[in-house]
Amino acid sequence: MPAAGGIGSGNGKEYPGNLTPFVTVSCIVAAMGGLIFGYDIGISGGVTTMTPFLQKFFRRVWEKKEAAKSTNQYCQYDSQTLTMFTSSLYLAALLASLAASTVTRKLGRRLSMLFGGLLFFAGALINGFAKAVWMLIFGRMLLGFGVGFANQSVPLYLSEMAPYKYRGALNIGFQLSITIGILVANVLNYFFAKIKGGWGWRLSLGGAMVPALIITIGSLLLPDTPNSMIERGQTEEARAKLERIRGVDDVDEEFTDLVAASNASKLVEHPWRNLLQRKYRPHLTMAILIPCFQQLTGINVIMFYAPVLFSTIGFGDDASLMSAVITEGGDQMLICQAVVAACIGAKFGTSGNPSDLPKWYAIVVVLFICVYVAGFAWSWGPLGWLVPSEIFPLEIRSAAQSINVSVNMIFTFLVAQVFLIMLCHMKFGLFLFFAFFVVIMSIFVYYFLPETKGIPIEEMNQVWKSHWYWCRFMEDLDYPINGDLELSKGGQGAKNV
Repeated sequence: MPAAGGIGSGNGKEYPGNLTPFVTVSCIVAAMGGLIFGYDIGISGGVTTMTPFLQKFFRRVWEKKEAAKSTNQYCQYDSQTLTMFTSSLYLAALLASLAASTVTRKLGRRLSMLFGGLLFFAGALINGFAKAVWMLIFGRMLLGFGVGFANQSVPLYLSEMAPYKYRGALNIGFQLSITIGILVANVLNYFFAKIKGGWGWRLSLGGAMVPALIITIGSLLLPDTPNSMIERGQTEEARAKLERIRGVDDVDEEFTDLVAASNASKLVEHPWRNLLQRKYRPHLTMAILIPCFQQLTGINVIMFYAPVLFSTIGFGDDASLMSAVITEGGDQMLICQAVVAACIGAKFGTSGNPSDLPKWYAIVVVLFICVYVAGFAWSWGPLGWLVPSEIFPLEIRSAAQSINVSVNMIFTFLVAQVFLIMLCHMKFGLFLFFAFFVVIMSIFVYYFLPETKGIPIEEMNQVWKSHWYWCRFMEDLDYPINGDLELSKGGQGAKNV
């Protein structure tokens, strides 16, 4: 989905520096913070299709599922308690992301990752040994606190650590880790569901301790970013760190800009209140709409309810878990959603009873969902995290990233909470609902999201100053435009979102 408006790539400042092994390894380790988010997305939908899990914690859902096998397939998993199990994590992540803003700003990005890993580990431990529903939900709230801290700090860390020329490539590692986490979780669900005795779900939920340990240990080994060190008064150490990160001694210009940005940020006493200032209108708009649109693609409900969805359209429990694995290899979104809606509507109609559903028909639906997932994977998936993490000036960066994560979690919670209800009532039209928003968000991105490729993170305000629409909110006094920065021809950029 092409974006528009901004500056041509490569016309801004060019800081000297290389993609050093030190930076590469640091960014790979930090990006693994996405594993905890991805693992949870993949694991939660899988365990809710495991019969022993449903019988122990959600017996009414299991009874309804058994009774619905010959009636309305759309509504067999419709349960507020079951959806609360899934979506309670996102409410906790919302609250944690607000607290994480202060931790990230005052204590650094590394400590925020550390807190995220420890909280996620505690939640996984409680879920693995859960005896009652309240333990499941409490454990998932701790998982949510961990996700809130990690999602707040990891994208910022990657954007600040990476050389500006490679920022996109390294930051996408976060989304890659999320995807790997989903894949691993679905594979484990498939095999754990086959364990005799019906306790495989405990391994699925408790297995979240592994990605939690990865980010916890990783955060202890990582260096902090020069931006964060300067922000906390460690100026000389930050310069030495910047030289090591860039692999060159000539870091004067970049270091001077980082210090200037930090000094400007210290003049801001109330970053949350300052977000409402007119000059931050473009940043605030993106911090709200990008995560909102990312969730309205429907991707997360597809991913963490994938086994439920595939079970609904005719796969057995084991087969539905394996189908959830297949979606990780999938390729595009709008057309696929329309085709999926047409296929399900043609067979299930409005009654929800497909009578005799051929296996090949269900496989066709799964294949189109694969293509849809792949479309998300190269567009809204990585850029939904990359763009917000790189567009905020330092003085509002932590607060604005908290807004970004909070909005993401709000809409993840809302969509997760109502998805099964919507599936029950809207039936196949639910996929058309998400397809409609894909059209809206594509139009928005094309006209209002500027190109940020090749622009140093501390020079990003020039992007807004040069944009055909957002320039009206930017004042010359605050952001004098660099003569080298010009609107690209016709105002059209080349970003794919």
